[in-house]
Amino acid sequence: MRALAVVAAVVVLAAAGWAWRSRPQQEPVAPLVSEAAPATSAGDPRVSGSGELVVAVAGKVRRPGLVRLPAGARLADAVQAAGGALPGVDVALLNPARKVTDGELIVVGVTPPPPPAGAVGPAAGGAAPGPLNLNTATLAQLDALPGVGPVLAQRILTHRDQHGGFRSVGDLRQVDGIGDARYEQLKDLVTV
Repeated sequence: MRALAVVAAVVVLAAAGWAWRSRPQQEPVAPLVSEAAPATSAGDPRVSGSGELVVAVAGKVRRPGLVRLPAGARLADAVQAAGGALPGVDVALLNPARKVTDGELIVVGVTPPPPPAGAVGPAAGGAAPGPLNLNTATLAQLDALPGVGPVLAQRILTHRDQHGGFRSVGDLRQVDGIGDARYEQLKDLVTV
């Protein structure tokens, strides 16, 4: 009995030590550009003179905070530099191939707040704001929806063409790449 208590105490102490060592820690970030150095590289204001980017990664990642990345880095690189997403975090709404810009904030695993009352995606062509009609929307209008990039917008158009249009907003779930989380994000922003 006594040996079992000693083993349990050692396990608890080891787990506490491991938890303490794996906690997130702040890392200071030195300025990328000295005052004597030019502020841009090859005319790109998003890149420091050293060719590095600094982005803030927040939300459900192992080490939230500022990370340094080489110029041209992708969102997946930023998340990986922050230790990766925590287990069980849905990253389906993030585009891992998107290039990041210097000074950007990347939020992982946190659902964006709903748009203010009456505000929907950007109005196209001077039209009054309101839900976007899936059966008449253009590629650019679909691309402007949150969580929808050009590839997914094209899939929506292809699905619409192949099936003679959408009969209900729920048909959006049949488009490859639209899961439950993305559907919940879009269902109030679109109509048929």
